[in-house]
Amino acid sequence: MAEEKFSDIGRIEAIARLYEQSPYKPFIARGFETTGKGIVRTENRLFLEGIDFNLVYFPLKHLGYKSVIAVTGELYASLAHPRLLSVRLGLSAKLDFTQVRDLWTGIVAAAREQGYKDVDLDLVPSRNGLAIGICATGETAATTQKRLPEAKSKDLLCLSGNVGGAFFGMKVLEREMKSFDADGTQPALEKYRMMVGSYLKPELSPALVGQLEETGLLPSCGVLVTRGLADAVKRIARTCGLGAKVYADKIPFEGNSFELGKELDIDPISAAMNGGEDYRLLFVLPILKMEEFRRDFQTFDIIGHLAQPEAGTVLVAPDGLEYPLKAQGWND
Repeated sequence: MAEEKFSDIGRIEAIARLYEQSPYKPFIARGFETTGKGIVRTENRLFLEGIDFNLVYFPLKHLGYKSVIAVTGELYASLAHPRLLSVRLGLSAKLDFTQVRDLWTGIVAAAREQGYKDVDLDLVPSRNGLAIGICATGETAATTQKRLPEAKSKDLLCLSGNVGGAFFGMKVLEREMKSFDADGTQPALEKYRMMVGSYLKPELSPALVGQLEETGLLPSCGVLVTRGLADAVKRIARTCGLGAKVYADKIPFEGNSFELGKELDIDPISAAMNGGEDYRLLFVLPILKMEEFRRDFQTFDIIGHLAQPEAGTVLVAPDGLEYPLKAQGWND
């Protein structure tokens, strides 16, 4: 019997299989209820130099900021307000104090912006470059949790911003780095600064959860888009126990995505579906709330809807043809 490869199975299915023989369940929001108050949630991320970032072109302040946004977005996806942040930095001998301070400055800036009450820090040695371990704790109000609607077929998939730009931004940075190494050509980034910025310093609105609570437009489910839109939609569908349809002509892109796609020979739709690191929020909203949501949350785009389970998770092309979503996770 031939060995199965992760590239054939995909990240979502691989995780599900590993959980089959355990008492635990995958793909659920993990937290515990406090006495009469709310639900405490924690989110964790580990960033490794050479895998998650390249210090040749990644400013340390931006890296610190981005690491906080990554875990904070996961809290927002579960409608949690940030409370505590715990940071562990694995430092190699090549980093001096000034560089570590730059990294910490970015972390603190993001923590203050997003409303964390306290930040914990520890420094540990690392043999293989920089490592950033970060844990965020937040709280979902008990009243908010009780008001969440049940997900139903035809409910809307609502996305908080453009996707694919971060992947393109990373590709531009890698291209310019290679040109500089080859012949000393200075990086030409101005034309694509929005995409480069979306990769180096993604941003989230700290007011979003409060706005959802105040308007009463609460999603039944939410995820942070970190490994491409396909991965996020499959997570939504698994959580809701339903299918999902995403419409290619409804996906929002940066203005020059298609021009850059031709330069790099990368389809912008593929970059959006599988590129990752966009740090956008994908929510499921009741279809009866569509007009209210469009009025009050104009930065969001409605890109599709839930469907019956037998529909699966598909991308609908402009000609109406449907293509099953694949989310390999570790692939470009």
